[in-house]
Amino acid sequence: RRGLGYPPQEPSGFRRMTALESLLAILEFQPLSQRERLEKAKALLEELAIYHLKDRMAYSLSGGERRRLEIARALATDPDFILLDEPFTGVDPKNVREIQKVIAELRERRGVGVFVTDHAVRETLAITDRVYVMYDGEILFHGDPETFAKDQGVRRHYLGEDYEL
Repeated sequence: RRGLGYPPQEPSGFRRMTALESLLAILEFQPLSQRERLEKAKALLEELAIYHLKDRMAYSLSGGERRRLEIARALATDPDFILLDEPFTGVDPKNVREIQKVIAELRERRGVGVFVTDHAVRETLAITDRVYVMYDGEILFHGDPETFAKDQGVRRHYLGEDYEL
């Protein structure tokens, strides 16, 4: 069944597994043979450029490597959409760019919709085509990234009057 993939921001029970084992655990719920599960897990690791880490324990991965593994786990269920909660938190600038590329490729190559929640405004705006800002339980703004930073409500309640992109 296809639907929503969600890699949680906080460390999970997969930390004490290798990268490959954590994907195989997710794939146990798929109607695939053991061989097909292994092939799919390896293909996901390859797609996310972390195949070389397949035998490393998840807890030993860097922030960017861990984020890629989390995205691979979310993709294992072949979702239509992925919700990424703070994908740039704890990730160095080089890996931020790599994660941005991964997100763009999800949309372009796989046709997967990506919903990002993040406070890293610049990094998030670089990969979005629509922006929504919630304030006090209501949608304060919705529109394209170009008009986002110019919106007076966004500047007053979220960015601050002196904010510049």
